[in-house]
Amino acid sequence: MGELRLASNGSSPQRLVSVQAALAPFLRFVTESVWASRHESPDVCDFVFGNPSEPPLVPFVEALHRSVIPGNVQWYGYKWSEPGAQEVIARTLRKRTGLPFEPADICMTNGAYAAISVTLRAILESGDEVVFLRPPWFFYEALIVAYEGRAVRVSIDDNTFDLDLNAIAAAITPRTRAVIVNSPHNPTGKIYRPETLAALASLLAAASARHGRRIFILSDEAYSRIVFDGAACHSPAEFYPDTFVIYTYAKTLLTPGQRIGYVALPPQMMDRDRLRLDLLTAQLVTGFAFPNALLQHALAELEDLSLDLEHLQRKRDGLVGALRSIGYDVHVPEGTFYLLPRAPGGDDVRFCERLEGVDVFCLPGTVVELPGYFRISLTANDEMIARALPRFAAAFQA
Repeated sequence: MGELRLASNGSSPQRLVSVQAALAPFLRFVTESVWASRHESPDVCDFVFGNPSEPPLVPFVEALHRSVIPGNVQWYGYKWSEPGAQEVIARTLRKRTGLPFEPADICMTNGAYAAISVTLRAILESGDEVVFLRPPWFFYEALIVAYEGRAVRVSIDDNTFDLDLNAIAAAITPRTRAVIVNSPHNPTGKIYRPETLAALASLLAAASARHGRRIFILSDEAYSRIVFDGAACHSPAEFYPDTFVIYTYAKTLLTPGQRIGYVALPPQMMDRDRLRLDLLTAQLVTGFAFPNALLQHALAELEDLSLDLEHLQRKRDGLVGALRSIGYDVHVPEGTFYLLPRAPGGDDVRFCERLEGVDVFCLPGTVVELPGYFRISLTANDEMIARALPRFAAAFQA
C-alpha cells in the first residue's frame, strides 16, 4: 500500500494536521501494514487488538434481548445519563472504593474513549499541559492536541514498569492541568500499588498548591476488573479527590463495538456541580457522547457480567510458559489481556514482519512508543494460540 501522507498543504485545518501527526504510527499500521490487508483471512493468527475471537457471552445477548422490549413510549427517546444506570454504577463504585459516590456523580458515556475526550474538553484551556505515561494508549496525545492542549510524555520505569514519580514531578509546570494514569496499564499490565498512588497524590497536591491551580488525575480504569492472581486494583480517587474515574464495559464484556462507559466524580471533589455541567456541555458538543438507550436499559444486568477471567489467566500462563520455553523474554502481566515480549534481535518492526511471514500478526511496540517489544492479545481463542505456537518458534529460530 502507498505511504500515508499527512496533510501539510493547507487543505486540512492545522489542528487536524496536528492530530494526524500524533496518530501517524497507528494510522500507518491500520491502513498500510500487511495486517491491514490480511487480518480477516481465516488461516492467520491475529493477536493485534483486543477483539473477540469467540461468540459473545450468552447472558450479555439475553440481557439485550430483554431490554429491547419497550418499557414506555420514551424507551428509545433521547437518553442522557439514565438514572437507573447511574444508580447501578454509583453502588458499584461505593463498594469498590469505599467512597460515597452518588448517582448524580456519574456521567454516562459511549465508552472510555468518549469519557476521556469529554473530560479533556471540559477542563482544558488552550496551551494547558497534560502529562501522560509512555508507553501510552494510542489516542491520548491525539485527544489532548485536539482540544488545544500540550501533550507531555513521561516514561514509566524501564525495569519495573511502575510510575516514575520523580519524572512526573519534573514534568509539572504552572500550565499542567492533568495527569493521565492507566492501571492496570496497557500495554505492560502493571497495577499501581496503593503506596504509589498515595505518593502521586501527595506530589500533585503539593504542585497544585505551589502553582495555585488544580491538577486533575484522569484515571483510565478500562482494565480495572481484568486482574490476575487475586490482585486488587485501587483507584487514584481513593487517594486524590481531584480524580475523574473513567471506565468502559467493553473490556470486561469483550464487546468493543458496544460502547458504554462513564466518567465519575468522587464525592470529595470540589465544584462538582459546575464540573457536572461542564461535562454535560462537553458531551452535547462532542457528537452527543452518551451511550445508546438499549445499553443503558440493560446495564443493571450487564454490571455483574465478565469474560472468564480464570480462562484468561490460563491462557496468560500457558502462553508465557510456551514462549519462554522457546526462548522469548516475556514478563507476566498483573492485569489487562496483553503480553509484552521483547523482540528477538531488538527490532520489533522487523521481527513482527518475520511473524507475518508465518501468518502471525502482533502489534509492534513502536506503534505504542515502546520499540524493542511487541504486544500479543490474549483474547485469541485456544485454537488460535495452539496454531500459533509452532509459528512463534519458527520465527524465533529463523
